[in-house]
Amino acid sequence: MTTGVVIQARMGSTRLPGKVLKPIAGRPLLDHVVGRLSMMRANAVPIVATTVESKDDIIARRCTELGVECFRGSELDVLARFTECARVYALDHIVRLTADNPFTDIEELDRLIELHLAAGNDYTHSFGVLPVGVGAEIFSRAALESSNRDGHRANHREHVNEYIQENPAIFRIGQLAVPAAKNHPEVSLTVDTEADYVRACRIAESRAGCWISTVEALAYDRALH
Repeated sequence: MTTGVVIQARMGSTRLPGKVLKPIAGRPLLDHVVGRLSMMRANAVPIVATTVESKDDIIARRCTELGVECFRGSELDVLARFTECARVYALDHIVRLTADNPFTDIEELDRLIELHLAAGNDYTHSFGVLPVGVGAEIFSRAALESSNRDGHRANHREHVNEYIQENPAIFRIGQLAVPAAKNHPEVSLTVDTEADYVRACRIAESRAGCWISTVEALAYDRALH
């Protein structure tokens, strides 16, 4: 049984173009996302899933420099990109991360994978409990294939998880419970805007770069306000 951590990345962000390679604490944002995965206990293959567009050639080159696998697929049909990536790498379970989240909680990611596999879920997530940009989600290959086959609306193709979320009666869905100190879904630690980027830089520079823990990041974020 093979689990992959697939990191969604492209240069063409509308609000903050090129953000996935903008420097944070001296290294590109993508480096931090990939680097944090080295702390995982779970045996999972990291893969960056970018697009076939020429503007994303720079992401593919950075993956080569980092020594991480890179899959290239559709820019706008992200669901197809993930499904095809899962097929190419023969993944049985697929963790989805995005390259604008430098503070993914690896401890909770390991627990998420454990819960997903132990419960035999189709889809398991830690959204709505952890800060925005800190949580993750994991799909079974069968659930991803089903979404790709039956999810035809534009939001299904763009957001990957929404066909499953809209059809809870046909999927076994789980949500991770997290410690109270981390249970702050009202806080956003993602990088979506220039203001987010400035805040992420300040947090990362405050303590050991992006290796900062969720509890430490929350404390520093409160201090910034």
